[in-house]
Amino acid sequence: MPTTLGPLLVVTIGGALGGVLRVWLTARITARWGEGFPWGTLAVNTSGALLLGLLVGVTDATPAGAVTGLWLLLAVGVLGSYTTVSSFSLQSLALLQGMRPWQGVANVAASLGGCLLAAAVGIGTGQWLVSLLAGGNM
Repeated sequence: MPTTLGPLLVVTIGGALGGVLRVWLTARITARWGEGFPWGTLAVNTSGALLLGLLVGVTDATPAGAVTGLWLLLAVGVLGSYTTVSSFSLQSLALLQGMRPWQGVANVAASLGGCLLAAAVGIGTGQWLVSLLAGGNM
């Protein structure tokens, strides 16, 4: 874990950008689709998983071992604050405990399944792009 000021500043800058993007996109989606279901949170988490997968596929990084400046900026900073497990958890719990338990189950299933699928698609797409740019036939 980085303890010098440089890497921490990189994460801070990325985190500020990711947080603003999440609030903006969630507000846009909620304005369009309403507040009855957490569509905004589902969208940011799924798109964040896709983008993180793409980053892993392109950089051939492993999430546990990647501590480069690019990884700290994009994966930890931007995407770490763009996505939100805490909001997903609270929104799902509210639906499960409220009058809409099936929507809670649907949110959990769509979020987990959608994020796993999006990450896999992102990794595959990233690897394909690298192969394409290198002149390979993946």
